[in-house]
Amino acid sequence: MINSKYTIYDITERGLFCDGDWIEKKDQDKNGNIRLIQLADIGDGYFIDKSNKYINEDTAKRLNCTFLKKGDILISRLGSPLGKACIFPLDGKCITAVDVAIVRIVDPSINRKYVMHLINSLEFRSKIVSYQTGTTRKRISRKNLAKITFELPPLPEQERIVAKIEELFSDLDDAVETLNVTKKQLEVYKQTVLYEAFSDLTDTVDMQEVATMIDPQPSHRTPIEVVGGIPYIGIGDIDYDSNVIKFDSARKVSKSVLTEHLNRYTLSKGDFVMGKIGTIGKPYRIPMPQKYALSANVILIQPNRELIFPDFLYWQFSSYHVTSQLLKGANATSQPAFGIKKSRLLKIKMCDYEQQMEITSDIESKISVYESIANTVEKSLEEALAMRQSILKQAFEGRLL
Repeated sequence: MINSKYTIYDITERGLFCDGDWIEKKDQDKNGNIRLIQLADIGDGYFIDKSNKYINEDTAKRLNCTFLKKGDILISRLGSPLGKACIFPLDGKCITAVDVAIVRIVDPSINRKYVMHLINSLEFRSKIVSYQTGTTRKRISRKNLAKITFELPPLPEQERIVAKIEELFSDLDDAVETLNVTKKQLEVYKQTVLYEAFSDLTDTVDMQEVATMIDPQPSHRTPIEVVGGIPYIGIGDIDYDSNVIKFDSARKVSKSVLTEHLNRYTLSKGDFVMGKIGTIGKPYRIPMPQKYALSANVILIQPNRELIFPDFLYWQFSSYHVTSQLLKGANATSQPAFGIKKSRLLKIKMCDYEQQMEITSDIESKISVYESIANTVEKSLEEALAMRQSILKQAFEGRLL
């Protein structure tokens, strides 16, 4: 290679650069022996190994699927962060989804890990952003990925840079692992607090006796996406770690959708939503005033304030007492669902109003300690992510010695 600027097409001249396969639900076979690698498996520089979907040999042959090889670079063409890449580490028969680009390098003068780290760098991602398409769901085509140029130093320099990156990443990953263990321990503490708060209560009522359950989008038809519209909020738009709704990245719909919603219900302080499709439960107190519409994948819960203290009900939905009912009652499909009729029959623990307020106060006093530490952990994880990008930036600017 004599050019100083390269594209992915250039470095895969004798290898492979293609998209994954278009696999529909009807093509999948739980008894198949060919695993379908999905977007959820692609981490930011590491393989997550999360999916559990398969197809059979006949389907793979009929669809003329491209089989992965150990050492392939997989690039996410959809999702966030857009363009994150990892090296595929598995043996065995595997294919991948259409929104994943496969990069197979056979040129011995190119280090695969160097290319992967380069793709994950902020400089490369900024170029991806310039080529992305879509309003809510950002994506990049393989054709546009191939337009991005980059430099390749000689192989010895590639190997030196990779060795230094991975040395620094190893130390950083150890710290991140410790933080994630702390995060899990904090969640155990939170669940213990909630379990102890409600365990001694023996009286129960059906949910419909103490709250109104509302389906915000009873037609279950997703409104048409419009540019410059109002946010259409579902569970996937809620960042529970940061306790915020991601309004900017949410689907945007016509203002008439909000008008329709406002004609059916009025929000009050203390109302919250829970997921009913895909993600079940996970309550979230929704903000006021309402300048957004709620999607069909949530149930709006409006406590009857004369009978139940709103936060007393909210914390029950975070506790094992309710989450166990949700888990048991969810429809056993590829995408779990918990309908509004079932939600009205959930068993809610009760006591007199004064005791409800006392229990809530005790919970929130203890949870505040959890939240303080959890926020510190989350901030440290964000700093670790920034540190990874700082390491990559220095590496590709020649400042890692």
